[in-house]
Amino acid sequence: MTVELPIEHANAEISPTPSARPSRFVRPALGLLLPVTLAAAWELIVWLGYSNGRLVPPPSRVFATIVELARSGELVRHIAATLTRVALGFGLGVLAGTLLGAVSGYWAMARRLLDPSIQALRAIPSLAWVPLFILWLGIFETSKIVLIAVGVFFPVYLGVMGAILSVDRKIVEVGRVYRLSGPAMIRRILLPAVLPAYVVALRVGLGLGWMFVVAAELIGASEGLGYLLLDGQQLGKPAQILAAIVIFAILGKATDWLIEIAAAPFLRWQDAFGRQGGAA
Repeated sequence: MTVELPIEHANAEISPTPSARPSRFVRPALGLLLPVTLAAAWELIVWLGYSNGRLVPPPSRVFATIVELARSGELVRHIAATLTRVALGFGLGVLAGTLLGAVSGYWAMARRLLDPSIQALRAIPSLAWVPLFILWLGIFETSKIVLIAVGVFFPVYLGVMGAILSVDRKIVEVGRVYRLSGPAMIRRILLPAVLPAYVVALRVGLGLGWMFVVAAELIGASEGLGYLLLDGQQLGKPAQILAAIVIFAILGKATDWLIEIAAAPFLRWQDAFGRQGGAA
């Protein structure tokens, strides 16, 4: 004997509860809880007189500095210069890293030839490239963009090569059983398997791009957020330094979020732990 639930009860169990829908907006807001709490706590400490806020200005003073820079037009100019450099360097680094990583991962002979040299170059500190690029490319935009591209290249290269090498051999064998051609094997087997790790590599590369742009803008730059940092240090303006750091953080998070949004439609097939919200 079987017992069937009424249709309305079954639908009620399957359909999401109304209280679950606002969580889409609540969860991103939770990410602001920690920085806002810390900022409010420091503002209160300075306001109560426990610190003079000279070396670490309170958030109100940092915000006033940002507003002042925005009104003078300097902020837009510096942000535009830094964004342009990061975009160009990120594009070049991703292109080179993706191509060489795919070749090294897919072709064993290329991996034996290229990978040892690339791993040796990866160990070179970022600032060690600065005098060489100045000597080769001058102090203008080309050297800055190439330096950012170098920082982006290595994590993208490693991510692509490692993702290809970690593809399950059984899946590849299934493709060979079905006699998939080389392009079909890449499109139907390798690309879906590599894509999640590739997105992570892009995010890591973008983070390094934002770090390298500071070193790049120390190469004789007259505009950019890195220049704003250096100018604040030379003139003894800690509020300006913190303002530039805050803007770096906002831009870095915004661009990382854009990569997540752009990659989301290509990763809908994943039935992963993280896509279900993780552990509650």
